[in-house]
Parts: sequence; structure tokens; C-alpha cells
Amino acid sequence: MAMKHIGVIGCGTMGGGIAQVAAAAGCSVTVLEVEDRFLKSGLAKIDKYLAKSVEKAKMTPQEKDAILKRIKGTLDIKDLADCEMVIEAAVEDLSAKRDLFKKLDETCRKDAILATNTSSLTVTDIAAATERRDKVLGLHFFNPVARMQLVEVVRTINTSDEAFEKAWAFAKDIGKVPIAAKDNTGFIVNLLLIPYLLDAIRAFEQGIASAEDIDNGMKHGCAHPMGPLALSDLIGLDVVHHIAGIMFEEYKEKRYAAPPLLKRMVTAGYLGMKSGRGFYDYSGETPKPCKL
Repeated sequence: MAMKHIGVIGCGTMGGGIAQVAAAAGCSVTVLEVEDRFLKSGLAKIDKYLAKSVEKAKMTPQEKDAILKRIKGTLDIKDLADCEMVIEAAVEDLSAKRDLFKKLDETCRKDAILATNTSSLTVTDIAAATERRDKVLGLHFFNPVARMQLVEVVRTINTSDEAFEKAWAFAKDIGKVPIAAKDNTGFIVNLLLIPYLLDAIRAFEQGIASAEDIDNGMKHGCAHPMGPLALSDLIGLDVVHHIAGIMFEEYKEKRYAAPPLLKRMVTAGYLGMKSGRGFYDYSGETPKPCKL
């Protein structure tokens, strides 16, 4: 590992996953959370995931213990002061991210790279809160981090070649496949994915086909591993709705506008797999289409 010590902001689904894969690659990781309960919960999930890997003989108990020893949790931002790079995976809110990056800029060593895992906000808007805009970039991981290989490495017009190359090398060092993206809202994947998901929801909303037939059409007709409605449930319908809103605000194009059905489902608490209901009902052994 070229980078020996990194920091991660947030120990939720994304932050915990980033911390895990970095530690598994041999990096020392300090994870910052706002409350002890969130930190304990996140670290417990990492432990549980690694324990399953041991059960499946994908790693030894000794390897599991070594990974966990490389991860240190903290509630104090000052513990990130010596990190070579800090990756932020906090709430998808521009104001909150700008406040956080301002604090990181004041706390971290001057040569440290500050990266954001944002999926929809522009990195330039976040970097503007710092005095090191040449060292700020995007490292957009995908969920679940431990299994998804892709990382979008996003450079702004201010990002230096040195910072970009270090971030690119880090992504490769932890076993990921990096792709380069300019700093536009949605980067590469969401720029193409969100309209596709919204079009599928519109097709269902208009009664063109059932949820199962739409998903099976894309799975068996286009060789997609998962249909768009099932994928929306996996991502979280609230997340899809939120990202669509940000992208519509940026581009003002109809294809990024959330369909009325999506808005109603989110309001009703149909958020997908995490709530047990979305386009499918996940309360049984196998998902079944919901009546919508």
C-alpha cells in the first residue's frame, strides 16, 4: 500500500465498507462518527461480515482479526490529523459536507488528500469550503463496497495531477477498478443510471407492464443481472428520489424528474428492501410484487 493511514468519515453502509476494504488491503484506518452508538453499530457490521467470510473459508480467523486491528474508531476529528487521505461518506447534504470539509482542512496535515464519496453533488461545491482545492476530489464507491469493484475517481478543474494519481493508485491498491470522471452532477454511472431507473418506474406507472415483466425484460433481454425496479429497491427508493431531485435541479431535464409514483411511495414509507416494501414485498422468503 502506497498509503499507510487513511481516515473515513462515517461508519454506515458506505463508510464501513470503505474502511473494511482498505483495512483488508493492509491500510491503517481511522473511522470518525458523530455518536458512539453509530460507531459501535458500524464496527459490529464489519465484524459480522468478516465472520461470514471466515465461515465460508474465504479468510482465516487470524486474517479477520488482523483486519479488525487495523480499524480504529473515534468521535474526535483531531484523530484524523495524521491521515494521508480522508474519505468522507457522510450524509448527502451539501451544507453538511462543506462544514465538514472546512473542519478537515483546518485539522488534517497540509499534504493530505480530502475525498468525498458523494454520488450526486459536485465535488467543486464541496472543495470550495477548503484552502486546498488542488487536493480535493471524488472517490465514489458503490454499494456493497466489499463486493462492487468500481470506483469513480472524480477530478475537478482544481484537482492536481498528483492528487488524482495518488487516489487512482489507492483505488487499485485496495483491489478496485477505477474509472476517471469529470466533476459533473452524477459523474458517469448515475448520469446514465438514474434516467434508466426513472423510465422503468414511469413504464410501470403507466401500466405498460408489471414490475416482474419489466425486470425480467431487462434481465433476460439485455443480460442485466438485476431489473431496474428491483435495483431501485436495493438502492433505496428514497435515495433514488433524492439523487433524481439533485440532478433535475442541476440539469432541468425531464428525464431526471421523479415520477409521481416514486414520490408517493417514498412518502408512504415504501423505501425498498431496507423498509421491507418497495416495488416488491420482502417479508417472505422470496420477494413478491407489491400492490401499488
